[in-house]
Amino acid sequence: MPSPYITVLSIAGSDSSGGAGIQADIKSISANGGYASSVITATTAQNTQGIRDIHPIPIAHLIAQMEAVFEDIDFLAVKIGMLHSSELIEAVENTLKKYQPKNIVLDPVMVASSGDNLIDHHAIERLKQFLPHVTLITPNIPEAQILIGHSINLENVKASSQEIAEKYKVSVLLKGGHLDFIEEMTDTLYNYQSKQITSIHNKAIKTRHTHGTGCALSSSIATFLAHGECLEVAVNKACTYLNHAIYEGKDKVLGKGHNPINHFGL
Repeated sequence: MPSPYITVLSIAGSDSSGGAGIQADIKSISANGGYASSVITATTAQNTQGIRDIHPIPIAHLIAQMEAVFEDIDFLAVKIGMLHSSELIEAVENTLKKYQPKNIVLDPVMVASSGDNLIDHHAIERLKQFLPHVTLITPNIPEAQILIGHSINLENVKASSQEIAEKYKVSVLLKGGHLDFIEEMTDTLYNYQSKQITSIHNKAIKTRHTHGTGCALSSSIATFLAHGECLEVAVNKACTYLNHAIYEGKDKVLGKGHNPINHFGL
């Protein structure tokens, strides 16, 4: 008897260096037993040292990509990366409403590691309107602070994850990478449906080679959801996978800047 693939669709930009975006998603989905399809929102000219140029894909072609794959493939989960404009967000939201995939994991990419905003105010406001229509969002601390308008620290991280979830009516994995952990990294999951808070603990790894971690985490969560895991199990497994990929990549060398994680642990 034929058996179906564990299908996951990534909607994201292309990273020509291979460490983040579509390329990182495909690697992470594959490493965790999924079959990756892709819809590309933009191409970039970048390497481990930074982005030199961004070429947005025309909206009509983006919609054509989405319709082509959705009309042919039954996706068990969708991962969404950076959506760089209000028009793009609206196109993605409307097309997803048409095809109604079960699990949608959105990484609300808004802030660069330098602290600079990656999308403008209008796109941020449009993104906020989209959040209630997805399964899970995975903001880092700077992005979460934009969503709720106040600072987040070790003392209020659990309350902040709940505040975001209740405000936007969506489950939230608040990533702890920007908090002052020393020996242990803690991410905080608030399940909007069950109202339960779960803390996920992993050993902190001292390394600057973390390019694409947000992409890898969100796409691996989507993959475990596609496998049929509940939200808490999917998030725990994805965090464990990411921690291992960071560890296995900490001594690897690719370029002259912030190198990627080791998605396959090789």
